[in-house]
Amino acid sequence: MILCGVGGQGILSIATIIGEAATKAGLHLKQAEVHGMSQRGGDVQSNLRLSTDEIYSDLISKGGADVIISMEPMESLRYLPYLGKDGWIVTSSKPFVNIPNYPDEAALQAELKALPRVSQLDIDAIAKEVANPKAANMVLLGMAAPYIEIVSVEQLREAIRTVFARKGDAIVESNLKAFDAGVAHK
Repeated sequence: MILCGVGGQGILSIATIIGEAATKAGLHLKQAEVHGMSQRGGDVQSNLRLSTDEIYSDLISKGGADVIISMEPMESLRYLPYLGKDGWIVTSSKPFVNIPNYPDEAALQAELKALPRVSQLDIDAIAKEVANPKAANMVLLGMAAPYIEIVSVEQLREAIRTVFARKGDAIVESNLKAFDAGVAHK
């Protein structure tokens, strides 16, 4: 899978949780180095490969991704060449406009709607509604959970508990609530 977005949106937290779930499930895992600027506002992308078999490369070839999980719709389109023919895009529907020449939102949405397998949701609005604004990435992870077939929703929930445990029960619960709201999205 390819995880992408803009620095500060929580892409690395999503990767950590998926990695934790995969490790506890006894799966093989490879994650490519995050490319771009991980500081707030820069492009962030990560390749994450999970398998029951040994993995020899951490990079995903063009046409090799089963899913693109994107905190930002333009970023999901940036990595479209890497998506497999039966792959899914799971993305926020709301842009994070951080550059002066950001594409027209209507044109961006038209391009996404023309694709065969796209799941979109205003993750920021859902996070504010059910948990807290900082949990939009967990809403997105919940949306993506059905497309990460190699780990279960419950394994991801347990990984959220593990990853956020040091921050206290309230943070764990708000992240689980956001994740569950994403899972409920159909």
